[in-house]
Amino acid sequence: MDTPSPGAPAVAGNASLAARDLKHVWHPCTQMHDHDIALDSRVPMLPIVRGEGAWLIDADGRRYLDGISSWWTNLFGHANPRIAAALADQARRLEHVIFAGFTHQPAIELAEELVRITPPGLSRVFFADNGSSAIEVALKMSFHYWLNQGRGHKTRFIALTGSYHGETLGALAVSDVALYRKTYAPLLLTPILAPSPDTYEGEPGESPAAVAARRLGELRVLLERHAHETCAVIVEPLVQCAGGMRMYHPDYLAGLRRLCDEFAVHFIADEIAVGFGRTGTMFACEQADVAPDFMCLSKGLTGGTLALSAVLTTEDVYAAFYAEYNAGKAFLHSHSYTGNPLACRVALETLAIFRDEPVLERNRALAEHLGARLAPLRDHPHVADVRQTGMIAAVELVADKRSREPWPAAERRGLRVYLHGLEHGALLRPLGNVVYFMPPYVVDTGEIDHLVDVATAGIEAAVA
Repeated sequence: MDTPSPGAPAVAGNASLAARDLKHVWHPCTQMHDHDIALDSRVPMLPIVRGEGAWLIDADGRRYLDGISSWWTNLFGHANPRIAAALADQARRLEHVIFAGFTHQPAIELAEELVRITPPGLSRVFFADNGSSAIEVALKMSFHYWLNQGRGHKTRFIALTGSYHGETLGALAVSDVALYRKTYAPLLLTPILAPSPDTYEGEPGESPAAVAARRLGELRVLLERHAHETCAVIVEPLVQCAGGMRMYHPDYLAGLRRLCDEFAVHFIADEIAVGFGRTGTMFACEQADVAPDFMCLSKGLTGGTLALSAVLTTEDVYAAFYAEYNAGKAFLHSHSYTGNPLACRVALETLAIFRDEPVLERNRALAEHLGARLAPLRDHPHVADVRQTGMIAAVELVADKRSREPWPAAERRGLRVYLHGLEHGALLRPLGNVVYFMPPYVVDTGEIDHLVDVATAGIEAAVA
């Protein structure tokens, strides 16, 4: 609640802060018209003043269970005391230093730990500021590798249909979600699109493994035609998140690794959203027992505390840039806050929690409970699919179950679920008509029950 000036009338905290916000702030991925107070908008702008575990608390004291980990970043709860203590300690020592020609212990230790826990062969770490920046680094580094090898004609990338890798121009150029890409298409490179191994799009009765095998055959045809001009294939391992939580079988990753080796193209794994235990293993690639040439990490890397990303790559890639200065082979890519000590320190503390506590084992039990609670929705007349990979679950809403005809986007059925959630103490932010669950790892079974109960009632309200 706002503290009023002496003699001033008390003002509701949410109303006051929202009004001030809407006077100046432009929010991401938002049509600001939705929040216009003057138009009596029904979509509230909610000022959050505090976090406690899996809960967010607004200026009026209302609580919301964070069912989406605040855009998939928060792993161990808001205002986690252990992470906060590490941040405070580092702030008293060193807040930032240029990372060209200088280094510091948090970055060194973080690089060592990332190399230790990621798939074998990833031995070099390049730090950046956020997920989109990590993708930019990987794309540029892959192209530059081939250029340094005398194969500068390799300038294109293969991405999956329905993929999303970020919203800077390079990351957007290898994405295939029209909502994000369409407007800026004239500014973007054109990727080669391979059909997604998305199980939901399989033929009737086709197993997830069979879908993966069929799609690998189609990828082979593309590589036979385009490998000579292709730098890399980029995928989100196991789950295409922003594309609607599309999920696929690990066999696709194993086959992709073999094809990339056969056709001499790089394999870029975008584990920004799916890494750090989200799919049931520390990294999604582990479920196929593969190591990519580039692994992009962010979001959960710092437990949702500060912006940081990392691109891990191989000694072979590193060696292609290692030369005398006059050879002109250096990778000249930089961010002012590269390797920020505060972010590196909280990332180290986040990874220490994985070492010290049975996080993955607990996640598996929570995922099992979440799946059991969602199972009855499979029989709902407006639900075409309920799918899950670890601590990610999704419910596909449709106008017609038999034909899988979607609701018209203009009807904004997902928004109805979102608004119902806010009214009943839950943050659910559907992707179109896909209601998904990606909660922090600190939730308990009772809180999962709350999320599912609110979502189920919200779905009923949305399809009425």
